[in-house]
Amino acid sequence: MAATAAERAVLEEEFRWLLHDEVHAVLRQLQDILKVTPAGPPAGAEPGPTRAVRTQKEASLRFTLSSTGTEGPAKQENFILGSSGSDQVKGVLTLQGDALSQADVNLKMPRNNQLLHFAFREDKQWKLQQIQDARNHVSQAIYLLTNREESYQFKTGAEVLKLMDAVMLQLTRARNRLTTPATLTLPEISASGLTRMFAPALPADLLVNVYINLNKLCLTVYQLHPLPPTSTKNFRPAGGAVLHSPGAMFEWGSQRLEVNHVHKVDCVIPWLNDALVFFTVSLQLCQQLKDKIAVFSSYGSCRPF
Repeated sequence: MAATAAERAVLEEEFRWLLHDEVHAVLRQLQDILKVTPAGPPAGAEPGPTRAVRTQKEASLRFTLSSTGTEGPAKQENFILGSSGSDQVKGVLTLQGDALSQADVNLKMPRNNQLLHFAFREDKQWKLQQIQDARNHVSQAIYLLTNREESYQFKTGAEVLKLMDAVMLQLTRARNRLTTPATLTLPEISASGLTRMFAPALPADLLVNVYINLNKLCLTVYQLHPLPPTSTKNFRPAGGAVLHSPGAMFEWGSQRLEVNHVHKVDCVIPWLNDALVFFTVSLQLCQQLKDKIAVFSSYGSCRPF
């Protein structure tokens, strides 16, 4: 049943309020989540940030540090590697912002229990491209949100939908960079340069890969053995994978190699977990605003297109 003139007038007034007031309120909320600029404590409250604000600020700063370094250098954090299934690999990874500044790893060789120790050279850092990319997407989302001043008047719902879609795209890409590690071939891992970061140099029969998966920083060590030219095995080079299995084969230079042992260990990075939660909450806020705009789109006088 068509709305009466009085009902249309009320809907139009509500729609104007949505465009002029609520949209900016949501934009402020999103900025607070992503940039973390909390208001001071209420009167009579204990001074100092709450744990929730500290946690949120800790997570957000890693994604909004400016390239000029106004926040100062990121602090170093040590994380102990562990695995529920094996104790062949133990070690400590040191994270500084979006870079792995140190890796100290002990590997117990399966056959003879020989202990190998290797660590990053002091002059080397390994950039974690996933964190760097996620930070760039968050920065782009913040730019989109702050590009509309408080005095700006949104004129149509379509304009709001376009902005929300653009912000959601950046936040989804940021989240996906942390939840979806790159699939690499074994030759790509060999060529990545990570294996040349260590001192002493890694033995020729070891490969190392590091990546982010959700809230974990993962380290994988592949032990290799060469396939002799007289081998009767059917040589099938393995394709790309996040984690290769024993038996995977590849060619490096003039040599054919096979993975015979895989050791995967990881450590939880608490602020990565918090960041994933903030991405989800932000995406929900964007979608809720889009849903409110869509409610009015069914009324001709409030159509946002």
